[in-house]
Amino acid sequence: MSFQEDARIAEQAMRQVFPQTPLLRNALLSARFEADIWLKREDLSPVRSYKLRGAFNAMRKVGDPNAIFVCASAGNHAQGVAYMCRHFGVRGVVFMPVTTPQQKVMKTRMFGGDHVEIKLTGDYFDDTLSAAQAYCSQERAHFLSPFDDEDVIEGQASVAVEIESQLGRAPDMAVIPVGGGGLSAGVRSYFGDAIAYTLVEPTGAPSLVKALSAGAPIDVSPINTFVDGAAVATIGKRTFARLSDIDPQCVLTIEEDRICTTIVEMLNVEGIVLEPAGAMAIEALSDIADQIKGKTVVCMTSGGNFDFERLPEVKERAQRYSGVKKYFILRMPQRPGALKDFLSILGPEDDIARFEYLKKSARNFGSVLIGIETVRPENFVRFLSELDRQGFVYTDITNNETLAQFVI
Repeated sequence: MSFQEDARIAEQAMRQVFPQTPLLRNALLSARFEADIWLKREDLSPVRSYKLRGAFNAMRKVGDPNAIFVCASAGNHAQGVAYMCRHFGVRGVVFMPVTTPQQKVMKTRMFGGDHVEIKLTGDYFDDTLSAAQAYCSQERAHFLSPFDDEDVIEGQASVAVEIESQLGRAPDMAVIPVGGGGLSAGVRSYFGDAIAYTLVEPTGAPSLVKALSAGAPIDVSPINTFVDGAAVATIGKRTFARLSDIDPQCVLTIEEDRICTTIVEMLNVEGIVLEPAGAMAIEALSDIADQIKGKTVVCMTSGGNFDFERLPEVKERAQRYSGVKKYFILRMPQRPGALKDFLSILGPEDDIARFEYLKKSARNFGSVLIGIETVRPENFVRFLSELDRQGFVYTDITNNETLAQFVI
C-alpha cells in the first residue's frame, strides 16, 4: 500500500480513541493577511498536542498486549505515550529528566495511571535518553521515538488526512512547526507536491536549516530550550530523508521573543492557549504575507501545554520584542532633586516598571536599574532624546542577554 493509504488507515483506527481535532477558520488572521487562514487545532487533542497520534500508530502496529513501551521525554511525547498505554492496557515506562517541572510529571502520571511508571533520571535530556535506551536493551522493551520512526511519522500524517476531509480538499499551503520533523515529514509525505509548505523553526534550534545546508542531520548544540516543543538539537534521520529535497527558502527561523507576541495575542484576543511551539506557525504568517494573499492556508497549532507560571516571562519577552518595554542602567547624580528631574522626562504614556537605586557615599553618581514600559515604541524616541538633552548618561541593556539573565 502507499503511504497515503497507510495514513488513512491509521487515521480511521484513531477514531476509536479520540475524535478529529477541529479545523477552524480564523477571521482575525484571514482579514489581516487577506487570505483564508485555518487553524488545525492540535492543542485541542486529549493531551493538548498531536504527539498521541504517532504514539498510537506505533503501539498499534506492535500489537503485543505484553509489550513494554519506553520513551524519553519531558513533555508532549511523554503524555501521548502515557495516554496510549492506558488505552491499549499495556505497560509503559517514561524516562524524564530530574529537572522536569512537576506539572508535566503529574500530567503524564494522570494520563497513564497505573499503566505507566515514571523514572526521573539525569539533569539533561541526553542522559535521560541514554538511560531509557539502556533500559530497553535490558528489558527487551520497545523504544518509542518522539519523531524518528516510520510508524510515528505515519501516525502524524493523520493530521493531513483530517485536514483533507474537513476542508474537502487539500489547502494551498500548510505552515508547520519543526522540531524533530515528525509532523512536517508526515504531512509532506501525505500531500506531496500538491501543496506548498512553510516550515518554521525557533532561531535557537535550527536543526532543519543546518541539515539542509550540510546535506545531512547535524548537531546544532547548544540550543535555546525556550520553545521546548520544537527545541531539538538534531533532526531525525528518517524525518530528514522525507524533507531533504525541500527548498531551503521554504524554511523559516523565528526569534523566541517574537513567538511570545503571538502567544499573548492569541490568548488575549482569541482566547486560545498555545505553547511556544504551537504559536510558531501563526507567527510565520507575517513573513509570507505576500505569498498567501487569496490562498487557503492551514497553520498547525501543534500544542497547547502552556504552564501559566511562564506567562510573566512570555509577556516580558513580547513587550521587549515589540519595543514597548526597555531597560536601562542610568547614572543618577547624587544631589537633591535629581530624581524629580528624571521623572519629569516621562511622557503621559510612559510608566516605570522597574526601579532599583543604590546610593553610595562619597560618590557623585549612583547607578539605577530602570525599566520603562510605554504604549507605543515611538515614545522612546522622545524619551531618549530628552535624556540626552538633560545630560543623563545611560546604557540600554534591553537586548543584552547576559545582563538580562541577572537583572531583568
